[in-house]
Amino acid sequence: MERHDRKDFSCGSEPLDRYFRSRVSQDIRRRLTTCFIAREQEGTRIAGFYTLSACQILLSDLPDETVRRLPRYPSVPAARVGRLAVDTAYQGRGLGGALLANAAARVLSAEIAVFALVVDAKDEQATAFYRHHGFAVLQEESNTLFMPLRLFAERSAHISHRPAHP
Repeated sequence: MERHDRKDFSCGSEPLDRYFRSRVSQDIRRRLTTCFIAREQEGTRIAGFYTLSACQILLSDLPDETVRRLPRYPSVPAARVGRLAVDTAYQGRGLGGALLANAAARVLSAEIAVFALVVDAKDEQATAFYRHHGFAVLQEESNTLFMPLRLFAERSAHISHRPAHP
């Protein structure tokens, strides 16, 4: 992260901007998270970023219809998208969804088992964004949402197998 110029990044959320500009490198060094960026092909301007870390979901927190398909372990492995932000100059172009898809694809291709992606939505707008992309509320009255990676894999397979239209 040190080689990327983060000082001009602004997504419109001061806590996210502050984290990205000054704290993410510390979290990476401590092995608390990994950060991935999207930048312009030419140049160094950062268009967006997201962080990934390991976590777990207690079975008791999952909806009953999800639990029925799982073994009776106390918890299942998950990956947390801790922070996801798009610079204001790039907002409205689908980059947030592309970053989210990239996170899911990275987790799916990892050589470690992960049942779901987990996010903690910071506000109603973030909740709406994640719900739009297929996430469900983990617990009632919670800002934590999840999406089983099986659903992402199914969606990706469906999209990649659609016939091309001339």
